[in-house]
Amino acid sequence: MKKIEAIIRKTKFEEVKKALKEINIEFFSYWDVRGIGKTHEARIYRGIAYDTSTIERTLLTIVVRDKNLDKTIKCILETAKTGEIGDGKIFVSELKEAFRIRTGEQGDESLFIKGEEE
Repeated sequence: MKKIEAIIRKTKFEEVKKALKEINIEFFSYWDVRGIGKTHEARIYRGIAYDTSTIERTLLTIVVRDKNLDKTIKCILETAKTGEIGDGKIFVSELKEAFRIRTGEQGDESLFIKGEEE
């Protein structure tokens, strides 16, 4: 099992969510987050300078079985990309174990409903 953490532009969230659903990745968590990136500039609006070094993004956390890792990453890369600085990052880490609280299932079986496996 793998845990994918993707930091994407807030403007791309709905598009990424729809694309993930199309490849049958229907469960994930997300948060609105703020971070600091490489781009540091001040923007002036109505005579007031605003610091834009703090960047608002969306953080997706997706746990997938190993067989779904590549298609999930490809989906996020293709959908979240604008080609400009600040498109985001994807991090992948190994998960030791997972449990479904309701049934006590563990491992890969805790990540899908039997009979709905692709």
